[in-house]
Amino acid sequence: MSTTAELLKGAAELFPDEVVTQAHVRHLDLPKGAGRFALITLDNGLDHTKPTTFGPQSLANLNVAIDQVEKEAADGAIVAAGITGKPFIFAVGADLKGVELLKRHEDALAIGKGGHDVFKRLSSLAVPTFAYYNGAAMGGGVEVGLHCTYRTVSKALPAFSLPEVFLGLVPGWGGCALLPNLIGADRAVSVIIKNSLNQNKQLKGKQVFELGIADALFEGADFLEQSLIWTASVLTGETEVVRAEVDRGEAWDAAVARGKAIADSKVHGAAPAAYRALDIIAAAKNGDLRQGFDAEDQALADLIMGGELRSGIYSFNLVQKRAKRPAGAPDKSLARPVTKVGVVGAGLMASQLALLFARRLEVPVVLTDIDQARIDKGVAYVHGEIDKLLLQGRVNQDKANRLKGLVSGHLDKAAAFGDADFVIEAVFEEMGVKQQVFAEVEAVVPEHAILATNTSSLSVTEMAAKLKHPERVVGFHFFNPVAILPLLEIVRAEKTDDASLATAFAVAKSLKKTAVLVKDAPAFVVNRILTRFMGEIQNVIDEGTPVAVAEKAVEPLGLPMSPLVLLELVGPAIGLHVSETLHGAFPERFTVSPNLKAVVEAGKRGFYVYDSGKPELDPEVAALLKQGDSVLTEEQVRDRVLDAVAQEIGLMLDEGVVAEAQDIDLCLITGAGWPFHLGGITPYLDREGVSERVTGKKFLAPGIASVPV
Repeated sequence: MSTTAELLKGAAELFPDEVVTQAHVRHLDLPKGAGRFALITLDNGLDHTKPTTFGPQSLANLNVAIDQVEKEAADGAIVAAGITGKPFIFAVGADLKGVELLKRHEDALAIGKGGHDVFKRLSSLAVPTFAYYNGAAMGGGVEVGLHCTYRTVSKALPAFSLPEVFLGLVPGWGGCALLPNLIGADRAVSVIIKNSLNQNKQLKGKQVFELGIADALFEGADFLEQSLIWTASVLTGETEVVRAEVDRGEAWDAAVARGKAIADSKVHGAAPAAYRALDIIAAAKNGDLRQGFDAEDQALADLIMGGELRSGIYSFNLVQKRAKRPAGAPDKSLARPVTKVGVVGAGLMASQLALLFARRLEVPVVLTDIDQARIDKGVAYVHGEIDKLLLQGRVNQDKANRLKGLVSGHLDKAAAFGDADFVIEAVFEEMGVKQQVFAEVEAVVPEHAILATNTSSLSVTEMAAKLKHPERVVGFHFFNPVAILPLLEIVRAEKTDDASLATAFAVAKSLKKTAVLVKDAPAFVVNRILTRFMGEIQNVIDEGTPVAVAEKAVEPLGLPMSPLVLLELVGPAIGLHVSETLHGAFPERFTVSPNLKAVVEAGKRGFYVYDSGKPELDPEVAALLKQGDSVLTEEQVRDRVLDAVAQEIGLMLDEGVVAEAQDIDLCLITGAGWPFHLGGITPYLDREGVSERVTGKKFLAPGIASVPV
């Protein structure tokens, strides 16, 4: 049987580019005469922007450090041992770059076993062990601490989580077995399942302490010093650590059932990770840790060799890496400074944009509209939102006053925009209106000013066609709610020049948005795909399939909301408008639903009423629906919808709407909330065989969002 060292050596050979973490051992005399102490510090030698991770060589280094500490403990040379991290970082878990390279189940199993074999040595030393969570701790970083006898946490700790389920894994180095046995199953389900599936929600230091994960909480400034004083008081018996008793009765089963309900509501059974984690938590009820660790090893290996994890890592790489280097963006040195922003319109969307520009750029922002009352209302909205930020403690009084002072309104465009560097319009989605607005703005802005449009579906080239300087017009399409959804589709019109485009990307970066360069094609990326997707759902309903069947058919995609609930959020009138625009451009593929038209004409906000708290088909809408007699099954509906989406993506790639399939997935993840575990959409279409059925080939090369061949 392989030793831990052999296992890790084999794994390290598969991963030659690992950023290696060292495990430095130093000795110190504890206060209060408590004795000699060995402290292991995890450090990859880089600053806090490159967090410490555990690849195979890093685990091997920790294993060697524990060899030393184990011998010292056995010899009576130390009274206790501790583990902490470099400044601002404890450790953020397994190195996912290595996981991507694994091709065989046995190699994946070795990663799980290797981590367990090293970490669990911390619980079997001859002396007590202490974990000092001094900074960000995630995944394996959290788990290495769970194997210790005691834990302290810094009040300044910004992020603590077990994000594995979010990515398509389980906490596989002790998290699923140890955490419920420490804090009870219900709290463990919140950390492992609920937070993870809630866009990887992070805990702060105080919450880690309140949950009972840490035994003591200290200020960040002298965290290690205070932790060592506390350690001495525990060892001398001055401090007794009391933990709440874990309920191993019905409460445990109820917690697992709650976790399953959360998973069902988020992924609808479409991704296995949450359910595998819950199985391990359920089995951990008897407190048998060895059995729990074995189950974690198996689950980890199975999931590493599955498509969902590869899609999850692919999503992670898109959002963390590709988003930071947008494909096709011009050289950033061409960007011009933006010292003042103009917003045409003062409605809700325009006001949200004004707030965002003021907060992120911290430059003057001026709104205009057709009358003073609308302008006043828009400015009042922005000021009110800044007051809310003040009440929530997200800005201080000085900052709130400064931000309010930056946002003003003016009826006269010449006075408002005469010295603006960037003007964005957010007026009615009508070509004539937008062309008129741009003509008025062009007449009064400086020659270098960028003219941006927030259009969701109209041609930016056509909008700029009548201007003297069409080269400075760009599409700048935000997604609602502006403050939450990160995507910004930046549209290059036919005559847009590189300097204008570079400025748009620089502004997007300052706004902290994920910018994707898209061609000036009808409805760009997200709205085109969603409209085709929704259009096919509408078509099957119009032809005769019951609404409930059509909605349920796409549940296995694990989307954040059902198609008709999404339609309600967007607004049926906007949905109808975009479908009409796309029908005009591509009449053979995009339909305009007579039933949707009837719903809009009747002034309905959507298809559902919520009298019982759950969505139910509005009887007034049901009376409006005129359906044919062609009734499809859920599977037939799903096939039709996915085929339509695959066809549209294939055509968009052929047209060069974006550089690669990866940009389509990045748009859907950041602009429409499509699930991480699907990798957006193209990995799912590849995995389910839809891409080849429709386009004759896969969208992604082997090994991208899939197990390497």
